[in-house]
Amino acid sequence: MKNEVISNSVRFVALLLLQVLLLNNIALFGYIVPFLYVIYILRFPVSGNRTVLLLSSFLLGLLVDVFSNTGGVHAVASVCMAYSRPFFLKTSFGISYEYNVVKIIEMPLGGIITYVLGAVLVHHSVLFCLEIFSTDHLLLILKSTLFSVGFSSLLILISFILLGSKKR
Repeated sequence: MKNEVISNSVRFVALLLLQVLLLNNIALFGYIVPFLYVIYILRFPVSGNRTVLLLSSFLLGLLVDVFSNTGGVHAVASVCMAYSRPFFLKTSFGISYEYNVVKIIEMPLGGIITYVLGAVLVHHSVLFCLEIFSTDHLLLILKSTLFSVGFSSLLILISFILLGSKKR
């Protein structure tokens, strides 16, 4: 239990620093931004306290907002992702999730892909809808969301595969 808290805390700080110091300065083609801080939410222990997940997701998103000057959109998107996480876990891993035996990086690749794509799509959809907040720019919202989901998900999956190969 204590090791889990320490590893989650280290992951929280490391992903926050990676996001605000490096990744926020990357904008491929002007609208593709990788948001890897969501790995914290994706990798939070399945058997962990849901209230802790929601509060820490809010805090993580809020800190990204503070350093990015984005007015709360990351906090809202992170809480939406954390709140919808059980749905994606159940959809992706089924009976393993119900019996609390899911270790994300040790699951089959198909389930991991479904889980990551669904959760990241929720996060990015909320984020870009709130950030752009104009129906006049609907095409920009869709383009930013879809391309950023693809790029972020690809980077997240690569990190999961690398972490999974170390554990095996």
